[in-house]
Amino acid sequence: MLSYKKIGTGYPLVLIHGYLGGQSMWKFQEELKNDYDLIMPSLAGYGESSHMVAPSTIKENANQVFELLDYLQIDKFNLLGHSMGGMIVQEMAALYPERINKLICFGTGSIGVLPNRFETINESRTKIKKFGLSKVRQEIAKTWFIDYLEGEGYTLCLEEGEKATTQAALASLDAWEQWDGRQKLKDIKCPTLVIWSSKDRSYDWTQQEILVNGITGSKIEIIQNCAHNSHMEKPELFNQIVRDFLN
Repeated sequence: MLSYKKIGTGYPLVLIHGYLGGQSMWKFQEELKNDYDLIMPSLAGYGESSHMVAPSTIKENANQVFELLDYLQIDKFNLLGHSMGGMIVQEMAALYPERINKLICFGTGSIGVLPNRFETINESRTKIKKFGLSKVRQEIAKTWFIDYLEGEGYTLCLEEGEKATTQAALASLDAWEQWDGRQKLKDIKCPTLVIWSSKDRSYDWTQQEILVNGITGSKIEIIQNCAHNSHMEKPELFNQIVRDFLN
């Protein structure tokens, strides 16, 4: 069973973190506990779930989150996923559309190979094997910020990333390569918000167009002058966007 943090009161909001993350990646979103019952899992191989073997498919990650929610007896909920977590929530919304009240796809896309990413998946894989996860994690996390030395975000990413296993880091890259969610977008029936940051170096604008055009009735919010982790760079703005959509 995935480890998780659960705080707050109100309608459930499930938050799924991205690559090399964990439940603490949502530190700056914990103020939303006054509005929602926040459920923040650590995916297998990451964070407090680092003792688990990570799946090498997006679908199995999705199924593990559903297993946790079934254990918590949470049938219907709002769902927010960032980056790789955004791939997972797309899969979840397509698998069991009746369980998702509202969906937020944040800093993500439907093409798993991530065209136009700052480096290819194979380059990341090769670097992890050659230089070790610790060094590669530091370099990848720098790309998530406009200025990684500003604020607490980069340090938080490093602290949470230290818990990740090499097995999970490599399994996730395999999962991305095998996954393409474009044909499943039509199966997402719930109201959907796409959040993208104008300086994101992981998921480009083309990916956002695919999401918005593929999910019926979806809309997009663009956060200016932020990179991949705008929820850490401009948390007050990000949290208000979330509140406005969910309310």
